Amino acid sequence: MYNKQHSIQKVHKIDLTALLLTALLTAVAGELKLIPFYGEAFRFSLGTITFFLLLLIRPVGSLPLTGVVTGLTVVVFRISVEMTATSVSFMESFQHHMPVLLYYIVFTLGFHIIRLDNYRAAPLLLGTWAALFEFIGNGMENLIRIWLLNREALLWKDWALLGGVAMLRSFFVVGLYSSFILSEQKKRVQEMLGIGSNLYAESLYLQKSMNHIEQVTAASHDLYRKLKQKDLQALSVQALAIAQEIHEVKKDSQRILSGLSTITKETSTDRFLLSDLFDIVITSNRKYSDLLKRKVDFRLTMKVDYETNQHIPLLALMNNVTANAVESITHTGAVAIEVFEEAEDLVIMVRDTGKGIPKEDIPILFEPGYTTKFNEQGVAATGIGLSHVQQIVQMLQGEIHIETPEKGTVFQIRIPFHTIRKRGD
Repeated sequence: MYNKQHSIQKVHKIDLTALLLTALLTAVAGELKLIPFYGEAFRFSLGTITFFLLLLIRPVGSLPLTGVVTGLTVVVFRISVEMTATSVSFMESFQHHMPVLLYYIVFTLGFHIIRLDNYRAAPLLLGTWAALFEFIGNGMENLIRIWLLNREALLWKDWALLGGVAMLRSFFVVGLYSSFILSEQKKRVQEMLGIGSNLYAESLYLQKSMNHIEQVTAASHDLYRKLKQKDLQALSVQALAIAQEIHEVKKDSQRILSGLSTITKETSTDRFLLSDLFDIVITSNRKYSDLLKRKVDFRLTMKVDYETNQHIPLLALMNNVTANAVESITHTGAVAIEVFEEAEDLVIMVRDTGKGIPKEDIPILFEPGYTTKFNEQGVAATGIGLSHVQQIVQMLQGEIHIETPEKGTVFQIRIPFHTIRKRGD
């Protein structure tokens, strides 16, 4: 019971923070304004843009309450500013600014009635509703101000201006919001693909381990049969127990591999361009170089681009090769990636200006366990990254070659088009 009450109180606190933030930012932004007619009688301010954008980005919970609190805050703020800067009386200032409260109430009440959340994924409808509510709110605000201050009624051109500004301002906010959402969605997709590619690489290693487990299981069972034939009962039982335990390990590994395969399939999408894939590789490895505190200049040259249905293995492949290039650079350097077509192959060249690879090590470079990396305690890395690379290239029916110029290393990867192009291209 206590935890439930505590949770409810916390939600209310978060709502109150968002409410106050919305009200204050709107009031401050409202001082940046355009005055098209009647002097100070009516203003088109940045406050309404800020208010609508905050409603979309950081919902408060109660739209009508948000409208009332924000409207009152704006009125108080404008009266305070005006009375501080001029000699106008409180009543005059109050009559002048009080009608703005009606705008915020009408605007939020409209979205409360139609339920704002139902239109977040429909920008055209969202912009249309916002323009309508703003037009109504501005119109009612202006009518009240005319009545209180004995102003002349608005002409048709003035109403047209109100409508045009409402459309322009509303769709501007919806455009900003949609761009923000798309950016966040793209970031999440990149993160999911990055995780998927890493899991894909690990699943290859697990598959290889399972093959070894199968061989050990068969050898253990063969040992059991030989010991049993020689009437070595105790040793044969022990060998059988070992074979059974290894078999259990294999079953556990199969379950893990099945789970990894499901995850990597879920991260796949039907449409993925090579250019998008390499942009992700550059972005993630730029962050990796920053993490290693190395200044690396990344250069990408794309001479060919098309959709692929093998982006998960390609991403795993390129992340490993590019990460190795980054790690080979001591302090500052460059990594250049060039993608082009040659005959029936996609060719990927990855050049770095790092410390290079000794020529005598090239024949064993892709062997599991080979590594030139050691941590601060002198412990070697696992050395499975490049073995993954070779497995992926072989799975894609391709080839990988290494060149060692005077400085750095060049990886050349050749993959047949038919293995990586999206079916139907």
